Amino acid sequence: MEVTLISLHWVYLLFILLIIGFMVMRRDTTILCIVGIFILGILSTQSLHASVSGVFNSFIYAIKELLGTILIISIIVAMSKVLTRTGINESMISPFAKLIRTPAMAFWIIGIVMMVISWFFWPSPAVALLGAVLLPVALRVGLPALAVAMAMNLFGHGIALSGDFVIQGAPKLTADAAGIPVGAVIEASVPLVIVMGVVTTVTAFWMMRRDMRSGKLTAATGRTDAVQTDNAKDEALPAAPALLSRGVKRTLAVLVPVLFLADVAAMYTFNLQGGDATALVGGTALLAMLLISLLAHRQQGLEQASSYLIEGFLFGFRVFGPVIPIAAFFYLGDSAFTDIFGKVLPAGSHGLVNDLGFALANTVPINQAIGAVTLTTVGAITGLDGSGFSGISLAGSIAHLFAAAIGSGIATLTALGQIAAIWVGGGTLVPWALIPAAAICGVDPFELARRNLKPVLIGIVVTTIVAIFLI
Repeated sequence: MEVTLISLHWVYLLFILLIIGFMVMRRDTTILCIVGIFILGILSTQSLHASVSGVFNSFIYAIKELLGTILIISIIVAMSKVLTRTGINESMISPFAKLIRTPAMAFWIIGIVMMVISWFFWPSPAVALLGAVLLPVALRVGLPALAVAMAMNLFGHGIALSGDFVIQGAPKLTADAAGIPVGAVIEASVPLVIVMGVVTTVTAFWMMRRDMRSGKLTAATGRTDAVQTDNAKDEALPAAPALLSRGVKRTLAVLVPVLFLADVAAMYTFNLQGGDATALVGGTALLAMLLISLLAHRQQGLEQASSYLIEGFLFGFRVFGPVIPIAAFFYLGDSAFTDIFGKVLPAGSHGLVNDLGFALANTVPINQAIGAVTLTTVGAITGLDGSGFSGISLAGSIAHLFAAAIGSGIATLTALGQIAAIWVGGGTLVPWALIPAAAICGVDPFELARRNLKPVLIGIVVTTIVAIFLI
């Protein structure tokens, strides 16, 4: 397929590089993203008023896309507040405190549990399920919240989502585009997922332990102002024992996990996945918060329930505030561009990001090494839109073309492109994609992305080298 690159593609690519550079230098990218959206609007519409309106409409688009995540995080935070202030969380975490005794145990146990749950229900609901229960345990044994977020992120949005062995949403998309059976992609991805997972998590763990010893990684590292403000509020509230008796706290400490276990059973029974599974967890958390608020505050229960909800929403929007502009820019790389600025892309275009990936694939020579490096690069580029899934069909199509030229390796190339796209865009490197884990743990998503960067890049390099020998 021939792709015509126009000025919009090059300007979009330029701003991607600038944004990445600003992130590496730890500079805020909000103004840069807004300028990028405005310039793309001017180039595409030749209209000042349409470009100005496009900036606002791109924010609306990003908020719509992120709204489900904002809601689930806000509700989970509201529930966590009432659990903390009533002392129920103390009773909930006591069994886990006996099992998890060291930071290392906390990192690996949380990660592995996250991976297993994510295989069956995808990472977003898994983050919500684990965060409220296991985060306090990890903090208590000395594992910083940023390291907890890394564990949930790398094992869930990385290992589990990139392989997607159970739900098989990702391999189905790539296999269809490559014209091969789903089973072939899954079989080829197993060794690559293992290599990527082991290299990345071991590297992340080693770097975490090194920085904890040196003092670079502490309990305060990466914590957001929103969390610090909320903690200050918590300290000013009445002591927890005054709200509920010991017996009621113990009963509710059992009831809340049972409700979430029932959610897991319902997900399996009714085949609830993705947004449906997240909605079930969110609804359960909301009802649990209301019940506990009524029991704890009695006559003031109605007012306190609203107060907890408001706190949750304030937290959610404070966390997402810096993310919406950058998400708005990167969503323009896919279908959002046409929705906001109209059909101004060349005929046959699949979006700015996918067009750039096609162009790259068509300009490089073909052999096993070049093929593997190109599929990794294309997958990573298409993952920059933050979904991880929008570009994996492109990876399958390019794998088909490259394998025809090489004469072998279509399944391996397809799996490699899938893994690169999802590790980058599915929630380990792109800040707005890894917000669920960051927000539940109360850490800065940009700091979490920076922490993940080296381990993930090392993992991608090693996995690409292994793929070269498997083609």
